[in-house]
Amino acid sequence: MKLLEAENITKTYRIGEVDIRALQGVSVTIEVGEFVAIMGPSGSGKSTLMHLLGFLDTPDSGVFRLMEQDTSRLKEEEYAFLRNRVIGFVFQQFNLMTRSTALENVCLPLLYSEDRVGDLDRSKAMLGKVGLADRMEHRPNELSGGQQQRVAIARALVNHPLMILADEPTGNLDSRSGKEILEIFKDLHKQGMTIVLVTHDENVGNAAQRIIRMHDGKIVSDEKRPDFKRKEIPLEDQPRLRDFSRKKKYNSEEFIEHFKQAYRMIASNKLRSFLSMLGVLIGVACVITMLALGRGAKESITEQLSRLGSNLLSVRPGSVKVHGVSTEAGAATRLDFEDVKAIQEIDSVAKVAPQVTGQGQLVYGNKNWSTQVIGVTPDYASVRNQEPVSGRFFTAEENQTRQRLVLIGQTVQRELFGNEDPMGQTIKINRVNFRVLGVLPSLGANAFHDQDDVVVIPLATAMRRLMGKDYLDQIDAEIADLAKMPQAEEAINAMIIRRHHLTPERYDSFNIRNYADIQQALSSTTQTFSVLLGCVAAISLVVGGIGIMNIMLVSVKERTREIGLRKAIGATPRDILMQFLVEAIVVTFIGGLAGILLAAVISGIIAAIAHWKMIITLGSLLLAFFCSAAVGIIFGLWPAKQAAALDPIRALRYE
Repeated sequence: MKLLEAENITKTYRIGEVDIRALQGVSVTIEVGEFVAIMGPSGSGKSTLMHLLGFLDTPDSGVFRLMEQDTSRLKEEEYAFLRNRVIGFVFQQFNLMTRSTALENVCLPLLYSEDRVGDLDRSKAMLGKVGLADRMEHRPNELSGGQQQRVAIARALVNHPLMILADEPTGNLDSRSGKEILEIFKDLHKQGMTIVLVTHDENVGNAAQRIIRMHDGKIVSDEKRPDFKRKEIPLEDQPRLRDFSRKKKYNSEEFIEHFKQAYRMIASNKLRSFLSMLGVLIGVACVITMLALGRGAKESITEQLSRLGSNLLSVRPGSVKVHGVSTEAGAATRLDFEDVKAIQEIDSVAKVAPQVTGQGQLVYGNKNWSTQVIGVTPDYASVRNQEPVSGRFFTAEENQTRQRLVLIGQTVQRELFGNEDPMGQTIKINRVNFRVLGVLPSLGANAFHDQDDVVVIPLATAMRRLMGKDYLDQIDAEIADLAKMPQAEEAINAMIIRRHHLTPERYDSFNIRNYADIQQALSSTTQTFSVLLGCVAAISLVVGGIGIMNIMLVSVKERTREIGLRKAIGATPRDILMQFLVEAIVVTFIGGLAGILLAAVISGIIAAIAHWKMIITLGSLLLAFFCSAAVGIIFGLWPAKQAAALDPIRALRYE
């Protein structure tokens, strides 16, 4: 039965400007169970013919038939199936994976096969058949040349191919090892295996029962020994080839193996892998740190503004220009208690807190301090979130009876009392005695002033006993619903204009400050700042990705022969693409995890030294992680595609 038939095959190589005709109209038929030796001097075309028979290369013209089926126009994936299941290769240079053990090398063709049932047991059994049962965990550099060739033979046989193609299988071996390998081929032939070997050694050629001699790209003789016998293999025991065109099904085991090989690559090239990861590591750390900084700044702003009060509108007198000169604030429009009542009557207003302000000289014992004095009503505590941290706030009755009570800020407490308890103590404000009723919560300091450098007294006391004012400096209105803030602001604005009979040119004699708008503006600015920092950090991720791409391109060049070997034993372009893509993703994954840890350390250091709030959220971690994965996929794709596109025979010949 005809196994493989080549009809009128031609192959020409172009080297520079010179065309070399490697094969010129070669026709040959290989039958099931034959032991064929292809012989001839160097340059005769024997290796080229073997590569074409093994579907490693394609002819310029002619037809190949496998079990009487035309294989001339198959796709690359279909040729990969034939190399994996029909042909087993044994190379002169062994072509073993240097980082893998003997057992792992034998298992390699099974990685690209759909039939993976008991693959480990099959590989062990095959190594046992070639006499290497005790060498399974040894790497190629721990084996002799003959042992390495036995591993290569076991690898060729593990998928039970129809035919073995051997290119100078004893060429790199000593005579003793060569005889041992030749005996293995003889035993395989006796078991019914079809064997085609290329050799220039007459002793090796004489072991075959059919010798094809070539010269200058042509077959000059085809001789069969008279005692030629071969063992026929029943058709039902042979692999079915009717499904060449089917697509390979990928499974989880193959992906796991890709990850294992990626780990071996990283472990065997630690410095290069570290340099590849470095860009991604720094990029991810920068992204997370910058987002944490922006988030912390936003939270700090929100926290500080919340201390001023929620849903708050503040009405203040303004100033107008008279003959081009600005008057004193409040000179045109004086706020009074009638304004307070009018604001209180607006539906959306929950509470109103009028206040007056002034400067006061504080004296306690032999200490004195100049600070801001604010006269307020009891509602000020809830409207401004100023419930005392110790003591209590004064009552409405104490305000009406003009009690001389004071609540002090924490800066005033520190300057006047130090570590002494201020509760119940008497201090002088502008020579008037006041009893300390409580201590206000800390508001912190901003770029303009210390917000804790303040004292609060009853409004009536401030106006009648301390400052002598009959007007208000500010009216705070707490709005019940944040959504009604714009309507409330418009209503208060219209009311002030109506009550004070203001003409359009005097509308600037008062102003309304909306703290929600301020918070929104600051938050928007902080968000913009965070996005800007994130973009700057993302640039480092891109730079890291370019570094990965360059390293991977170098890796493809270094491992070109490995790629050729993988394709020779059945790897499809997609298999090679996935292998190198997984390697790039693993590098970026490890770099991303290291970047997350580095970001946590940097954020902790910044928070401890600079006292900035740093907030690392799950969202920022996921963003940075997926960004690093995207970098690995995007920048690893080009090198992976370069590797997948390599021609198997050119890759095997690459030096």
